Amino acid sequence: MTKPPLLLLVGPTAVGKTELAIRLAERLNGEIVSADSRLFYRGMDIGTAKPTPAEQARAPHHLINVADPNETWSLAMFQQTAQKIIADIHARGKLPLLVGGTGQYVRAVTQGWTPPEVVPDSRLRTELEKLAEERGKEWLYEKLKALDPEAAAVIDLRNVRRTIRALEVIFTTGRKFSEQRGQSDSPYDLLTVGLKRPREELYARLDARIEAMFAAGLLDEVRALLARGYSPELPSMSGIGYRECCQVLGGQMSGEQAQVQMKRITRIFVRRQGNWFKESDPNIHWFEAGDADVLEKVMTLIHQKKFA
Repeated sequence: MTKPPLLLLVGPTAVGKTELAIRLAERLNGEIVSADSRLFYRGMDIGTAKPTPAEQARAPHHLINVADPNETWSLAMFQQTAQKIIADIHARGKLPLLVGGTGQYVRAVTQGWTPPEVVPDSRLRTELEKLAEERGKEWLYEKLKALDPEAAAVIDLRNVRRTIRALEVIFTTGRKFSEQRGQSDSPYDLLTVGLKRPREELYARLDARIEAMFAAGLLDEVRALLARGYSPELPSMSGIGYRECCQVLGGQMSGEQAQVQMKRITRIFVRRQGNWFKESDPNIHWFEAGDADVLEKVMTLIHQKKFA
């Protein structure tokens, strides 16, 4: 049985995925399915570099603005919802484009991951949360790193919730978290396009993006979220930019210090993204995002592969 097609577009933050995805969707009668966990939340637009209303109007977008900041979308929930949306796009005779830099979300959809089925242990979770508060998230992360370096390599040190979940699974089952993701053949005829830029060029774009976020009113966006009652402790508010702005508004750091910290942490995040999407991966067709004719080069690949 022929598998349905899925065009996957990956690459680091700020490389240029949004614009290329929209242009491809316009050319291919396609619809974009976001695999960026930061784009789920309503009211979190500037700090996530969410596609603008004008950009979203150029091509249908899915899985953007699907939750309030105090709602949690699990990996399994995303996987099931994304696969339903992709099936609906196919049913309407269009091409789905899965776009994003959140590696575990991409792999969950494209590789048929089955997240570990371990019932949450509230007592253990409480103890781990207490350790994170008393000894710091860095201490907890180092524990994970010692027990399961592969899992630690793809988890953001600042994401205490994911660190705790990984440790919870390890302590409950006695096995590494990274070894417990069930995986099957992809349910799709998958063509993966990767975008890249020289590291210094990418860093310059990241720095400029962060400065533009502050100029566009990121602090006001966070102030409005706090005014609506969303706690700074929410997982959604721990994302890069939101935590720093909460600290600025709380008087713990200046706006300039926040930007410096955001630039530093974003570079670390980009390097972690590289653990998911390696330039040595033979299944990814890499293109220089800065090439003037990158769209035509990708279209040529698509036609060569008789993909669309």
